[in-house]
Amino acid sequence: MSIETLARKAVRELTPYQSARRLGGNGDVWLNANEYPTAPQFELTAQTLNRYPECQPAQVIARYAAYAGVSPQQVLVSRGADESIELLIRAFCEPGKDAVLFCPPTYGMYQVSAETFGVECRTVLAKTDWQLDLAAINANLTNVRLIYVCSPNNPTGNLIHPDDLRSLLASVNGQAIVAIDEAYIEFCPQASLVNWLADYPNLVVLRTLSKAFALAGLRCGFTLANQEVINLLLKVIAPYPLATPVADIAAQALSPSGIDAMRQRVSEIITNRTWLQQQLAQCHCVEQVFASESNYLLVRFKPSSQAFAQLWQQGIILRDQHKQPGLQHCLRITIGTRAECQRVIDALNLLPNA
Repeated sequence: MSIETLARKAVRELTPYQSARRLGGNGDVWLNANEYPTAPQFELTAQTLNRYPECQPAQVIARYAAYAGVSPQQVLVSRGADESIELLIRAFCEPGKDAVLFCPPTYGMYQVSAETFGVECRTVLAKTDWQLDLAAINANLTNVRLIYVCSPNNPTGNLIHPDDLRSLLASVNGQAIVAIDEAYIEFCPQASLVNWLADYPNLVVLRTLSKAFALAGLRCGFTLANQEVINLLLKVIAPYPLATPVADIAAQALSPSGIDAMRQRVSEIITNRTWLQQQLAQCHCVEQVFASESNYLLVRFKPSSQAFAQLWQQGIILRDQHKQPGLQHCLRITIGTRAECQRVIDALNLLPNA
């Protein structure tokens, strides 16, 4: 008998999330995971590795609360925002009974996490401009307990209209949690919904240190919500979610100097994004470059360009999005250093002109 037959049916049938590292590749220009291109420098200061860490490190919580403009009681820290996604499902969804809803094209971990826990995935395709189809969402809310909305959306880079978000929050108040994934909000901080928490008890905001804080390898994320929600999540989170070195570095990154450094990185990335967008628009193999409020660009290439494969062979690793609905012939390009962006343009200009 195969051991696989002992596994849960949902796990046997699960298609795992294809992270950038799982997809692999060999190269020296990695623009497929929306990481910051160079590593920040930190030194460990905590030497208490013989002791278990705090479940919710007080200094990390206090500093993130101050940064986000909320109270410490409204903050939960976890192993990346991916753990936040799972905690919400564990806390609010009954397997085999409830459903989560999200609107492709969007981040793939919403589906993987729900399927892992045996919770139904309800999908409502975004409209052609990648905004929410509120009428279709409202028609599909039966048994929905949790709705994920990514804004800026990954992989399209657009913000969701705030009026639509207000309408959604109001329409499901008392029925479902609305989790707004703000992984990329540092690139457009004016669009954050954190200030809405006082008005909407069913609002949850997901954040991370992986993007603008340049700490993807740290695996540190945050859930911002009203205290009642945070208390429920504390019931289902692991006893020691953050290792002591992770909490140490996270606290340093959230210091005044750390936040200043983050904002300098954001400015640099936005400058490079503008340059890359202008250059891509002039490439003969490019059909369309979509506007972005994040640290990546979604680009539609001409069908005959074979851009992904050609750049892969040259060690320039991008993210292919063609399997997402409405994203045929689209690649997502992380904004790297100016030299890396130049490598992309140079490689694309060498492609045959069909």
